[in-house]
Amino acid sequence: MEETYMEMLTRRAKSAATEAAKLGTEEKNRGLLSVANELISQQDVILAENEKDLTAAREKGIKQSLIDRLALSEKRIADMAEGLRQIAGLEDPIGEVLYMKTRPNGLRIGQKRVPLGVVGIIYESRPNVTADAFGLCFKTGNAVILRGGSDAIHSNQAIVHAIKTGLRKERLCQDMVVLVEDTSRDVVNDMMKMHGGIDALIPRGGAGLIANVVENSTVPVIETGTGNCHVYVDETADIRMAADIVENAKTQRMGVCNACESLVVHSGIAEAALPQIVQKLKNHDVEIRGDERAREICGEIIPATEEDWGTEYLDAIISVKIVDSIDEAIAHINKYNTGHSESIITKDYDNALKFQDEIDAAAVYVNASTRFTDGFEFGFGAEIGISTQKLHARGPMGLEALTTTKYIIFGNGQIRK
Repeated sequence: MEETYMEMLTRRAKSAATEAAKLGTEEKNRGLLSVANELISQQDVILAENEKDLTAAREKGIKQSLIDRLALSEKRIADMAEGLRQIAGLEDPIGEVLYMKTRPNGLRIGQKRVPLGVVGIIYESRPNVTADAFGLCFKTGNAVILRGGSDAIHSNQAIVHAIKTGLRKERLCQDMVVLVEDTSRDVVNDMMKMHGGIDALIPRGGAGLIANVVENSTVPVIETGTGNCHVYVDETADIRMAADIVENAKTQRMGVCNACESLVVHSGIAEAALPQIVQKLKNHDVEIRGDERAREICGEIIPATEEDWGTEYLDAIISVKIVDSIDEAIAHINKYNTGHSESIITKDYDNALKFQDEIDAAAVYVNASTRFTDGFEFGFGAEIGISTQKLHARGPMGLEALTTTKYIIFGNGQIRK
């Protein structure tokens, strides 16, 4: 039977993964630095191709926060290159022996970190994911199959061309990164059925994409989640700090999963703090939807619905809930959050610890913006995604999340009786 398009790509990636697993740390680091340099050398081409995607997005009437996710600039390309250089500077996890024990019969049994093999990534909009995903997979000895959204196809093609050029210059297999250039949904469905060819599948995007992959994939899935992230302003919070953090968490980039979508404020500080926070948000034209008590304090707040408490807007909208205690705040957040990132602004040490202990999320902050939940900011160089599940990996996924282990056993003639 004739080989399908996805089977052909998977076969190429599988062959490349065998080669990737053999690479030493020095070879991988040379490849990463070569690709980083190539991204800078080809930035004019990448920006020109990105402009094609931006023009198409504007013609379709896509909202500005999502266009921001799609847009590249010299700085963003420089950040992509810097991310690869940081990955090159990180310790290589492959080959690490996690432990070695000697059994009573003399067998020495240990566990060693090894690559996953072929990693598939299905993602939307953000072309920087193309470089980040390659870098992390390459450093961990994996091959990667990338299926970006149709809205970023020109950008992704240009970035992958630069990556392959960088690999070629170091005489490394170019199929260590494979781009799915057919953007039809049928190909996505085929990709999700490549059990035995793709070793792990990682969806990055909106709730619909993630749910589709989780529900329909026969390939093991590492689930990255949506981000209904909260900032809770506790009764003892520094009001200026709270206003600055909420402003940053909501408005620094609105179309990303670690942006603040929900604000929770203690009633004991609401009258003093909420007007200052609202003014900061209004300076960025953020629509504020709140409960009745919030609206009594600030008349410009419009009524919130039950649906608002659980919505990831990815837009210039935020919900506001007034509570009477930290326990009520924690209960509200745990009911409506998506397990991503939550923050408390407080001067109360006990409340800070209580919040961190009792909030069920991948990242829990005290007196800081949720926008830091990011592989680059955590010192991973980049991230493959932010996992909101609890098996295998949780939070920003760096190098170790792209590895598995094997048992290694040394004997001197032992046989089992």
